[in-house]
Amino acid sequence: MSPLLDSAWRALAYCLHPRVVVLSFLPLVLMLALAFVFGYWLWDPLLQALSEGLQSAQLLQALLNWLSVLGLGDLRTAFAPLLLVVLITPVVVVLCLLLVSLFMTPAMVSLVAQRRFPALLRLRGASWWSSLWWSLGATALALLALVLTLPLWWVPPFVMVVPPLIWGWLTYRVFAFDALADHATEEERRAILQRHRWPLWGMGVVTGYLGAAPSVLWASGSLFVVFAPVLLPLAIWIYTWVLAFSSLWFAHYTLALLATKRMAPSAAESSEVF
Repeated sequence: MSPLLDSAWRALAYCLHPRVVVLSFLPLVLMLALAFVFGYWLWDPLLQALSEGLQSAQLLQALLNWLSVLGLGDLRTAFAPLLLVVLITPVVVVLCLLLVSLFMTPAMVSLVAQRRFPALLRLRGASWWSSLWWSLGATALALLALVLTLPLWWVPPFVMVVPPLIWGWLTYRVFAFDALADHATEEERRAILQRHRWPLWGMGVVTGYLGAAPSVLWASGSLFVVFAPVLLPLAIWIYTWVLAFSSLWFAHYTLALLATKRMAPSAAESSEVF
């Protein structure tokens, strides 16, 4: 079995570990608290500002009037709330990723190390603050890339490729760094990230597509607006589980690479002795 598949099924099995299940509630509770604050204080002002902006767009109004003629007048009233949901989706994804990275990943990496790599030394090549700044820097670059590529989202082939590539890059940069932060030296971490950047990016893209699962809930159209108090927590929890799986996948894969890398000099020395 290839290292990627071996790490994937191990990560999937670890998602059912009681410690991981308990840890998944912390990002969920924090995200729900932020969602409540956003819904109570900011939803109505932002929705009103967005509606006023849409009313001034003549081309969009012509499209909405045409939908009304076709008997799809419900879309006219639900368009602004749905658009606002679409606009805040990247913020939800980024916040979920950062919360999982900060509050779940260190504990899950320790779990993987204790159960699978108990002899792997912790050389602590990066501190918690280093991981935080690394995550924030990668997030800023990913958001900038999303803004710059936004026109491509209106082209059907690109909308299925560009966002997952960006989310995949962000996922691999954050979780691969965090997985190695406690055990690898700075030199070891840089060597692994550089040598295996394409498999790591591929893992990030796969989990990026998995993260699109909550979009199925939002595709319900105006029903999402009605049932948002129920569907939004469900969508956030799905994001949390996808990101928890991603973090575990990167932990299994990168720690295995690190263990192999450290065993290589010992094997070379043994061959020289004999």
